[in-house]
Amino acid sequence: MAYEDRTYHGIQGAGSDEEEWQPTRLLVEKPESGPTERRNATVLRELKAKDEDELGGYGWGYNGGGTSRAAAAILADALDLGTPEKAGLSMSEWPQDDTLAALREDFCVDFLGQFADEWRLGRAAVLRWARGWYLQRGITELPEALRKLPPLLNLDLD
Repeated sequence: MAYEDRTYHGIQGAGSDEEEWQPTRLLVEKPESGPTERRNATVLRELKAKDEDELGGYGWGYNGGGTSRAAAAILADALDLGTPEKAGLSMSEWPQDDTLAALREDFCVDFLGQFADEWRLGRAAVLRWARGWYLQRGITELPEALRKLPPLLNLDLD
């Protein structure tokens, strides 16, 4: 499978008594550069939480179930593993893959637990982090998406 670059864009749900409540959204976008170009980013798809009605969907900026569900969705998409349920990443489906469950929870700690209401994260960053995570643990059997990472951009800072 050819490498497809994408950006994950999280938008925290909001609303009050005066405003209509909006659910938290997790979008997969075509990468755009620069702050003004992001306003018109092309949405490739939206990742939906299978159990949003029962468990509350996605979240971030804290350590909890919503954050774990968001991590599972991002990792399953970035690693081309299908849905979190098929990948063994879902918290609500059994059996879970122990390695992927640990990957999911560490991703929460290193990324999602630190995020504010709205954020963007490139797929290449997710893949490089995940590859480092596997290698730090001495796990040599990598998911296909981690076997050959995309090239780094050649930034000429002179």
